[in-house]
Formats: sequence, structure tokens, C-alpha cells
Amino acid sequence: MTALTPQIMLKNLIFSIAILSSITSITLAQEYTVEIEESRKSNRLFLYAVNKNLVDLDVTITVEGTGFRQRKGVPRKTRVPATSKVNIISLIIERDKEPVYTYTLDVTDSLSRRVIKKEYELIKIHPKKPITIYIPDNCKNCDSIIDPLKKTPYFFVAHKISENENVKEQLERAFANSSRPLESIDTAIIALGGKMYIYIKTYEEMMAKLEEEE
Repeated sequence: MTALTPQIMLKNLIFSIAILSSITSITLAQEYTVEIEESRKSNRLFLYAVNKNLVDLDVTITVEGTGFRQRKGVPRKTRVPATSKVNIISLIIERDKEPVYTYTLDVTDSLSRRVIKKEYELIKIHPKKPITIYIPDNCKNCDSIIDPLKKTPYFFVAHKISENENVKEQLERAFANSSRPLESIDTAIIALGGKMYIYIKTYEEMMAKLEEEE
């Protein structure tokens, strides 16, 4: 067996590091998108950047078209925080004209220090899996799950079982052959993406289960 010289070992190490760096760069690179919503008031047309991602983004918009005026100059980046909505540009509608426009967006998660920061409105987004919480009477852990969930950006649905006859009937059918009858359950019944869980005790457990890949 031929022994490797220090020079060859060093070259192999450098080559391995280069490959690892390349793989890391590919892994970290991720494209994000934002949506544009418009709102019209008097002779103003407001375009809002809607960021439904869980990371802050810097967004540049370039608008072209007819029937409006806009501030001259090179478009600048605007910070659009995670799960938020920001008025990214305002157009002045020309008298007796109907604005017709197209736009292009440059979106990056490489945040700049020289970015425009505006007031923003937090929004709710749909999680990876729909969240539904069924609340039995005298639930022991429902508040400790629902209260922090309300502070997240996620939409969710909560039903108090005793107050919704349709929900109660559906759950009774679901638990008909279960070792635990519906009336014996005193903890949150949580449905994530169609799968039902009765043994999740905490908010943290629920969020971990939410992030699990199928």
C-alpha cells in the first residue's frame, strides 16, 4: 500500500473543503417570493409587498406603465419583515386616466444596512399543515396550547366540542372504536394536516409535530 505524502494529503484536504463549501452554498441558497397587493385611494395607487415567509426580506420594485406618475430615481430596497405587509411604492394617478402597469421584483434575504424601513402590518399565514384544535369540557391543557398559538403568524381553527353538535358527532364517530371514548378525553384533540392527536400535551410538542415531514 502506497503511503500518501504530506503534499498529496494537503491537496486532498483542500479539495474536500472546497467541495463541502460548494455543497453548503447550494444548501443555503433559497429563493423567496413576495406578493403584490394594490389599494386605491383618491388619486393614489398604493402597492403593498406581502411577505408570507418566516424570514425578513429586502425587496426592490420597478414599475412601468401608463396613466400614472411616480418618484424618479433608481429604485431602492425596502425591508419587508417576516409575515408582514408593507406599502412599497405609491403612484400618482393622472387626471382622467386609468393606470395600467407592470412590475418586476428583486427579492433577497441578504439584508442590507442601507435599506428603507417603513411601517408594516403583521399578517397571518397558513402553516405547513392546517391546525384544528378540538376543545373538550374541562380541558387541562387547551389554554396553554392556544394562547401561545395566537401569538404566532399562523391561522388555526378551534372548536369547543360541546358547543358544536356537528363537530361532536364527527368526533364520536372517529372515536367509536377507540380505546379512549370521546367523553373520557380531557386534553386538547389536535388535528394537523388531517392527522388527529390526543397525546400532545404542550404547545412545544405540537409545533415540533407540525414541522415533521410526512
